[in-house]
Amino acid sequence: MARHSHSGGPSGSHRTLRVGEAIRRRLSELLTRGEIHDPDLTSMTITVGEVRITPDLRTATAYVLPLGGKDAEAALEALRRNKGEIRHQVGKALGIKHTPDLRFAIDDTFDRMDATRRLFDDERVQRDIASDDTSDGDGDA
Repeated sequence: MARHSHSGGPSGSHRTLRVGEAIRRRLSELLTRGEIHDPDLTSMTITVGEVRITPDLRTATAYVLPLGGKDAEAALEALRRNKGEIRHQVGKALGIKHTPDLRFAIDDTFDRMDATRRLFDDERVQRDIASDDTSDGDGDA
């Protein structure tokens, strides 16, 4: 089964997934260890949920979320302000010829999961699910 990106499309080749995961790990390390010397970044705990890379490996989008979801815009601003240093550190660690341009976006995975849970908790949806379960036993196996 193909994985899907935040945009809903297929996530790409094995190489893009591998490079994306390597960038995610290194970016997480940089932020956890406070290796980016910016007081705004060192005062926040930022989770890097996923990194998606374009098929040509030129652009990587890191989906991030500050702990508790607070100050998300401030976190994005700080990351964008330090993009050059972050890109340099990521490139050094990966040892690839061309380090992708880094972009940062808020990771809305948890919000989407909450919305899906609320949808399934809706009594109308529960009725539809229950009616589908009872109509499945029609003997057409």
